[in-house]
Amino acid sequence: MKKEKFSVEYDMGSISPAVLWTYLSTSQGLENWFADQVNNTGKKFSFEWNKAVQYADQVGCRTGVFIKFRWDEEKESKSYFEFRIHQIELTGNTILEVTDYAESDEKEGSIELWNLQVDDLKHKLGIA
Repeated sequence: MKKEKFSVEYDMGSISPAVLWTYLSTSQGLENWFADQVNNTGKKFSFEWNKAVQYADQVGCRTGVFIKFRWDEEKESKSYFEFRIHQIELTGNTILEVTDYAESDEKEGSIELWNLQVDDLKHKLGIA
């Protein structure tokens, strides 16, 4: 079954984009909310949850703006997951946009998982 691209935006309040960036782009930052353990060598990342490890390559990055990863098992597809930071000029609020891919019957569950993970991130940042 073909995967569908989806994006979800999260209002991160007045958190500094630079602070948020460290939680999205560094092993230590990602360990705080995304995975139990994260290691990287250059652009190769390992993410561990409950002793199960998944590997991904960083396939795009613009410091302070976005970081994009592709799971090893998705190398033959165009699927990826991406974290992108926007700032709303009018309010000054920082927006985290998460883009991912899921099969149509798994899309709702994937969005719910991102909601839970970003809630954990907000908690770690003291904005939840």
